[in-house]
Amino acid sequence: MNTTLEKAFSVGKYLVSPLIRTTDTGRYQASVSIRSGSGRGTHDRVFRFVPEFSTREGALQYAINEGCSWLRQRHSYA
Repeated sequence: MNTTLEKAFSVGKYLVSPLIRTTDTGRYQASVSIRSGSGRGTHDRVFRFVPEFSTREGALQYAINEGCSWLRQRHSYA
């Protein structure tokens, strides 16, 4: 398996980093890291997703969408 860290982007105080993993069967799995804070106060949440995708772009878009969805839900309750 090969994991690729895609280009990270900021959403407010958060850094969203999508990760794409190639499976042994040639399909793709998506993950996303959401980081806040800095130095010793850094907090990082990593979400790994079950669906597999036939394209790298599909997995990447899924990771981005899920990360942004989590941030929207978090801010709607704050």
